[in-house]
Amino acid sequence: MSPPAEKLDDSGIVAASLEDPEAFGELFRRHAPRLHAYIKRRLGPSLADDVVAETFATAFRQRGRFDGRAEFAAWLWGIASNVIARHHRQETRMYRAFARTGVDPAEDGVAELAGDRVDAQACGPRLAKALASLSAQDRSAVLLLAWGELSYAEIAATLDLPLGTVKAKIHRARTKLRKALPEEKNDG
Repeated sequence: MSPPAEKLDDSGIVAASLEDPEAFGELFRRHAPRLHAYIKRRLGPSLADDVVAETFATAFRQRGRFDGRAEFAAWLWGIASNVIARHHRQETRMYRAFARTGVDPAEDGVAELAGDRVDAQACGPRLAKALASLSAQDRSAVLLLAWGELSYAEIAATLDLPLGTVKAKIHRARTKLRKALPEEKNDG
C-alpha cells in the first residue's frame, strides 16, 4: 500500500496519480492558492478561477509527460504562463483601463491598509500603463517575481529561458517601471 498523497513530494504525487487520479487533488491543495493569487493580479478576479482550473486540467491531462527533471511547481507555472499568454489581450486591456481610470480591476474591494491603498491609487495608473507597455515575456518575468514570489531560477524554469535572460528581462522591466513611478521622498 502506498503512502497517502499528503505524505509524498510533488513528483511522488504525480506518479501516484497515474494509478489513482484522485491523488492529484493534493497538488491542487498545495499549489492553487498561490497560483490563484498571482493570476488574479495578472488577469483580474473574473478570469482567475477559470485560468487556475484550466491550468490544473491541462496539468492533469499531461501529467504523464511530467518527467521530474524540473520541480512540479515550475512545470505547473509554465502551464499557467501559457494559459495566461492566451489571455494576454485581456490583461493588456485591464492595465490600459487601469491607466485611464485609476480603478484597479483586480482589486476585490478589500483594502489591507488605507495608506497602502492611497499610495497604490496615486501611482497605480502610471504603473498599469508601464506594465501594459512591457513585452508579454518581460511582464511575465517581472510579475512572476513580484506577485508570484518565484525565484529567478523558478522563473527561468517556468518561462523555459536561461537564467541570465530572465535576470536581464527583469532588470529591463524594473528600469522601465521605475521611470513610470514617482520618486519616493524621504522626510527624515
